Amino acid sequence: MANLQDGLQLPPYLPELARLELALFRVRETGAAAMPAQVDRLTINPTLQLLQPGWKNLLSLLPEAGQPGEGALLPEEEMILIYRRPADGQLVLRPAGAEDLLALKIVVEQLPPEAAAAEGKVAVGMIDRLLDRAAGQGLLLKPPSAICRNPQTFPQGKDIPASYFSSPVFTLQWHITQVCDLHCKHCYDRSDRVALPLARGLAILDDLRGFCREHQVLGQVSFSGGNPLLYPHFLELYQAAVDRNLRVAILGNPAPRAMMEKIVAIQKLEFFQVSLEGLPEHNDYIRGKGHFARVLDFLALLQELGIYSMVMLTLTRDNMEQVLPLAERLRDRVDLFTFNRLAMVGEGASLQSVRPQDYADFLRTYLAAARENPCLSRKDNLMNIILCQENQPLFGGCAGYGCGAAFNFFAILPDGEAHACRKLPSYIGNVFAQSISAIYHGEPARKYRAGSAACAACRIRPVCGGCLAVVHGFGLDVFKDKDPYCFFEEAPAGQGR
Repeated sequence: MANLQDGLQLPPYLPELARLELALFRVRETGAAAMPAQVDRLTINPTLQLLQPGWKNLLSLLPEAGQPGEGALLPEEEMILIYRRPADGQLVLRPAGAEDLLALKIVVEQLPPEAAAAEGKVAVGMIDRLLDRAAGQGLLLKPPSAICRNPQTFPQGKDIPASYFSSPVFTLQWHITQVCDLHCKHCYDRSDRVALPLARGLAILDDLRGFCREHQVLGQVSFSGGNPLLYPHFLELYQAAVDRNLRVAILGNPAPRAMMEKIVAIQKLEFFQVSLEGLPEHNDYIRGKGHFARVLDFLALLQELGIYSMVMLTLTRDNMEQVLPLAERLRDRVDLFTFNRLAMVGEGASLQSVRPQDYADFLRTYLAAARENPCLSRKDNLMNIILCQENQPLFGGCAGYGCGAAFNFFAILPDGEAHACRKLPSYIGNVFAQSISAIYHGEPARKYRAGSAACAACRIRPVCGGCLAVVHGFGLDVFKDKDPYCFFEEAPAGQGR
């Protein structure tokens, strides 16, 4: 017997493999019960087992790791993570990378991202992204979004998914300049405002980043104008937004290839939105001679650069019949095409709105066409009325949460004025004098966020609420009156959604 034991050659890595299997057993036994339903700050996954065996590629011996035979076993140290994903309870076994270890260090030591960025001599947005990735992988637990509807004014009904009451993203629609190379006949603001000083702009970006981290949401800046690309410091502002881990989009006019290549070199946009107002003759009457052709050329450039493209139309009585023919012209040229109803504000007051009695039939035709044309997108809140009547699933409406004014977005102007929605005068503060958080939680913003009292009892209100800008354009009270285009009638009990 002694001779048999002397001749037995045990693998030198066996003790380390046993430790690894024990850690895996502990994570299995811990189960979902150890996962808190909610955390109030960034927290390490409580199921995490972090090991540092003296052998590399031990995971290749465990079938659960899903990487059999990957790499030879080497007598080198390797950090290994084992944990359950909070989203679905699945086991995760993988080597720990430098980013994983830094994320754990930041949370354990309660190190501010700004301090970690300064120590690593990197932009703070890189640290924010690192922490967001770790949370997305389930290594860290993140508090829920604090951008939530007030349950007293937006009660959750059985027909509206809970996801429509809380937003993971907050967007600042930022009109950084009034300068524009067009003079559209429906422009809602041609006022002369002082240009945004760059230093103020950088401070606003810092404030937005802080607001979004505080409220546990991703931040987005949608640069607009005027034409935002005519702002003299646009690229500096764009780089600064990227450096703060803010998503960036542009609502503007066709731009030269050289400018777009500079933008892409910094970071690809979330999307670029341009406008068309109908077929060539009508569009160029509204936006200027040659504009239609320039937009089509620009859309081809966006496709070439791999940038998600959007075309927005302002719906009027004169172009209503052109919407679907235009959509056919844009098929395969644009990623998304949709419309906003005319807000009779500013120079838009000189145009004619669609007749309310014609609107329901137009929406039905539009929704039917959208089933056949992939670029046609749903946006107008009142589309949910038709979906409700047809017992179809509702969608998020204009801003993803019905009317998102002062909820998951607000607009700011070059002089710092903040508005609940850019399409109507809806002053809620000034970012030169107040923080974004103070404006967001202030009484004026809360009032716009609550919407119209006329919609309070409507069961599809969380994904609708009409359009405040249209209400204002008709000379009505946005806090009391219903959207004049609303055609919703409650279905009898047991029918409809």
